[in-house]
Amino acid sequence: MGFVFGLLIGLVVGLAIIVLFVRSENSRSKLRNQLAMTVAAFARMTVEDSRTILPAQFYPPWVVFSQRQKLTWLNQHLTKIWPFVNEAASDLIKTSVEPMLEQYRPTILSSLKFSKFTLGTVAPQFTGVCIVEDGADSVTMEMEMQWDANSSIILDIKTYVGVSLPVQVKDIGFTGVFRLIFKPLVNEFPCFGAVSFSLRKKKKLDFTLKVIGGDISTIPGLSDAIESTIRDAIEDSIMWPVRKIIPILPGDYSDLELKPVGILELKLVQARDLTNKDIVGKSDPYAVLFVRPLPDKTKKSKTINNELNPIWNEHYEFVIEDVTTQHLVVRIYDDEGVQASELNGCAQVQLRDLEPGKVKDVWLNLVKDLEIQRDTKYRGQVHLELLYCPFGTENGFTNPFASKFSMTSLEKVLKSGANGTDAIENEKAVTQKKKEVIIRGVLSVTVICAEDLPVVDLMGKADPYVVLKMKKSEARNKTRVVNDSLNPVWNQTFDFVVEDGLHDMLILEVWDHDTFGKDYMGRCILTLTRVILEGEYKDSLQVEGTKSGKLNMHLKWMPQSIFRDS
Repeated sequence: MGFVFGLLIGLVVGLAIIVLFVRSENSRSKLRNQLAMTVAAFARMTVEDSRTILPAQFYPPWVVFSQRQKLTWLNQHLTKIWPFVNEAASDLIKTSVEPMLEQYRPTILSSLKFSKFTLGTVAPQFTGVCIVEDGADSVTMEMEMQWDANSSIILDIKTYVGVSLPVQVKDIGFTGVFRLIFKPLVNEFPCFGAVSFSLRKKKKLDFTLKVIGGDISTIPGLSDAIESTIRDAIEDSIMWPVRKIIPILPGDYSDLELKPVGILELKLVQARDLTNKDIVGKSDPYAVLFVRPLPDKTKKSKTINNELNPIWNEHYEFVIEDVTTQHLVVRIYDDEGVQASELNGCAQVQLRDLEPGKVKDVWLNLVKDLEIQRDTKYRGQVHLELLYCPFGTENGFTNPFASKFSMTSLEKVLKSGANGTDAIENEKAVTQKKKEVIIRGVLSVTVICAEDLPVVDLMGKADPYVVLKMKKSEARNKTRVVNDSLNPVWNQTFDFVVEDGLHDMLILEVWDHDTFGKDYMGRCILTLTRVILEGEYKDSLQVEGTKSGKLNMHLKWMPQSIFRDS
């Protein structure tokens, strides 16, 4: 009896195991089929499908959707014809770059020329191409190129002490994007009048310098000086917006040449929360700003010693050649004295994002590298005020930094010569000295109220008041104290006589009043450019240095333009 019972139990358990195994296999087979269908669906997805399913803000920083098409066929043909391209292009590049080398020649050298220049036997590889939408009368093509060259380039270098050195440029590695512009389009074969080419983007440029039969380090600083000269020559000779024009059909193509299109007025206001690079004390920050990274087009601010929240309030001008592609770069350094300065962080502004004639006030987060956006560490912020003024649109808006904006009635008469001989004589007398136009006026500031100020007192409240200061004139005023309030209302108006509106700034400090002292809560810093342009405006300002808090203001400008000698 026990044997029969055990046999039945074994059969039941065996059947149950078989059923469970079959069901498990069926389930796994179904999952495999679903996974295969999912993989097949992903394989059929286009870039647009991916962007629809997953918004851009959820992409990791290493994901890039390229619009460039492969160019295997072009690379095969280029390899075949490269010996002929090498011979023709070597002479062209040599004649184009050599004058730039002489222009940027280091002061320690008396001569810097090519004694030999060939591109080598290895052809560059084009890794992608795309068409850029750039108007109806042209076709713009961008080609991504990678080149590990075996070029034979020898520089003939002579110093003022009579030393002559042959320096070889070797191990060249280059990655970048070339731009070709076929313009204008015509109804005659080959359907375009000229071709313009330029290096649109320089992603990587590496090379080494070696003295033939010697050591370049025997002359201190020579290697760095030559390397800097080569990079500056490349930047000024072929980097966009500089372009080379090759006429295809007879005609006048002067409109394709590089020309200034406007002026960027920039005010470097301040920075905050900079990373401390010094072991003892605080950093000594200064800023370097440029649109094109050339020595004569790069601006450098003054150094603010021992400060992580520096205020500069410095004004610069940059000539713009192509507002659609150029950008402003700001780099903040820590001055290390005789040692090399250490980079604190950098930021950039795309000029196409600026509205012509309108002041843009921006805070930019500093990053370690503008190309590789994987660093999420907070390095501080820089505060800029930007105004882009295109040429040929003077009647559309006013540039406060231009002299015509501040001309008095007398100056206009003197400039136009409307009063005949006397006006002409007076104009000659005026122009004997350099005149700097300044803007003088009365700034009326109304401190309306504050919102959501942080708790300072033990009872969960604060007794806030605001101190108003002009940075240059050091004139100051303060509001009354509002007791036990985190949302105080003042509605007080103060007038300041400003002698130089474009170079002065208003600082508003929020304090908490105590019986036996006072506690600093935060501040707001304002330049006067916007109020000079608009006449008056209201704004809500974030209080810096606090977790929360806003200051509501009303500003009004009553101008009185004058001149001073400089």
